[in-house]
Amino acid sequence: MDAGAEHEASGEAASDVLAVAAPDNPLHRLLGGWRGGLESAAPSVCFAVVYAVAGQSLTTALAVALAVAGVLAALRLARHEKPVRVVAGLLAVGIAALVAARTGNAADYFLPALLANAVSALVWALSILIGWPLLGVVVGFAVGQRTSWRSDPDLVRAYGRASWLWTLSFVIRAAVQAPLWLSANVIGLGIARVALGWPLVLTVIALSWWVIRRTLPPGHPGLLHPRVPADAGPESG
Repeated sequence: MDAGAEHEASGEAASDVLAVAAPDNPLHRLLGGWRGGLESAAPSVCFAVVYAVAGQSLTTALAVALAVAGVLAALRLARHEKPVRVVAGLLAVGIAALVAARTGNAADYFLPALLANAVSALVWALSILIGWPLLGVVVGFAVGQRTSWRSDPDLVRAYGRASWLWTLSFVIRAAVQAPLWLSANVIGLGIARVALGWPLVLTVIALSWWVIRRTLPPGHPGLLHPRVPADAGPESG
């Protein structure tokens, strides 16, 4: 490949990465976008605020959180969002409310999310170690590639490196939430829910595409165009 062709291919690769990283890309839509991030945090924030201003009434705070979740579910259905996302949102709030109601500890409303982040960190790390980085799985299905990216060693390597960022994000959430939960700091948990929600996801998405772009070798046709072993050439480090 001559220098001009290589430069053109490299430019196409960067364009592909930027196209998937754009705000309207399938991964953003899969995650629900900024509105999805705000909506997912709303019940938890309302729970924490109502608990603080209503004389630490757990019953009132749980009722408000469930009511907010119900309203958001209705709005999502009105927007014709996928039923799976609607049910998942309701289920998450329902489980959190059930745990807190059973233990009588308001901080336990946030315990399922804390445990989910710890488990997610382990699962993402394991996926990288076994050669199936979850970022590749998510993006592959989001853009209609399914698992074809697995035939491209460069993409597997790039997705693996970027997936460590997602693993780290789950570790950060768990590390911040754990001491707040242990100290029963309900307001702190509510703030963390917002700060470590969509803002952190946006940051990780941006860093992920930067890592992918830096990892893919010059001349690679791009993340949207996996290369099969026959035309992949020698792997680069």
